[in-house]
Amino acid sequence: MRKRMGMILGTVLLLVALLTGCSLPTGADATGSPVASDSGGKLEVLMLNVGQGDAILVKTGEQTALIDTSDLDEQDKLKRELDKAGVKKIDKVILTHPHADHIGGMDVLLKDFQIGEVYDNGMPSTSKIYLRYMKALKQQKIPRQGLKAGDELDLGGGVKFKVLAPSAKLVQQGTQKGYKHDPNNESVVGQLIFGDFRMMFTGDAERNEEQSILEAFDQAQLKSQVLKSGHHGSKTASSKEWLRAVQPEVALISCGQNNDYGHPHKETMHKYNALKLQIYETDKNGTVTVTSDGHGYEIRTEEGKAQ
Repeated sequence: MRKRMGMILGTVLLLVALLTGCSLPTGADATGSPVASDSGGKLEVLMLNVGQGDAILVKTGEQTALIDTSDLDEQDKLKRELDKAGVKKIDKVILTHPHADHIGGMDVLLKDFQIGEVYDNGMPSTSKIYLRYMKALKQQKIPRQGLKAGDELDLGGGVKFKVLAPSAKLVQQGTQKGYKHDPNNESVVGQLIFGDFRMMFTGDAERNEEQSILEAFDQAQLKSQVLKSGHHGSKTASSKEWLRAVQPEVALISCGQNNDYGHPHKETMHKYNALKLQIYETDKNGTVTVTSDGHGYEIRTEEGKAQ
């Protein structure tokens, strides 16, 4: 009997050893791909209250990134919001397109913060603000790189920014002399990915660029829980086809109070409400913060309301 029990015990121990040897490494799924860990990693995204413009701060466990930099006349607001968030160094600045309400804060960033790298859509511009910051980048020896669809930026902590637009073809066309630019529809559009969490960043992309992305990517690749509303909630963006593909649960709108453009437009709000999206606007809610552990997510406004 003892001999038989010993044989059974030996078999069990052998099986345990075999199973242990075949177990997946920490942080991988059944395919061996990395997944969000349970070790306390967290992503924090702050849509800053900077008036009629975009400035979205992304904080991972390892890096800080800023997507757009608000308007030229809102630099004080940008500085105040970044100071409030405890920012000293910005590892990556992503400029979606060269309109003033997206690149207008570069002066204050280059003066008051340590900047690691700058990314944009890779196309030239005659904008005085653009030319000024390009000159400053060279003087301060800050690397600058153009982005195109298919590129990925590693933001550390398991977070990546997957670029969906502009296409390589559009970038090539946009660098040719005499090309007529449409800056909104040349915006850097990208998806922030952290484990199971997805957030879509749209710059000022309108229907034309949305359609180009829909033709280039499968719907499953575009699905995102949170959508940064295109073009400040303008009726020129957020087409029904785009919303059908992204399938957002939440829409975040960056706009100024009583702005001259009437953003967000009622047509866009009607579409969002029809889909029963949770809607947050900086003009009403102040800075809006999205946090995720790579599984679920939470949204908090300056009033402290959590969802």
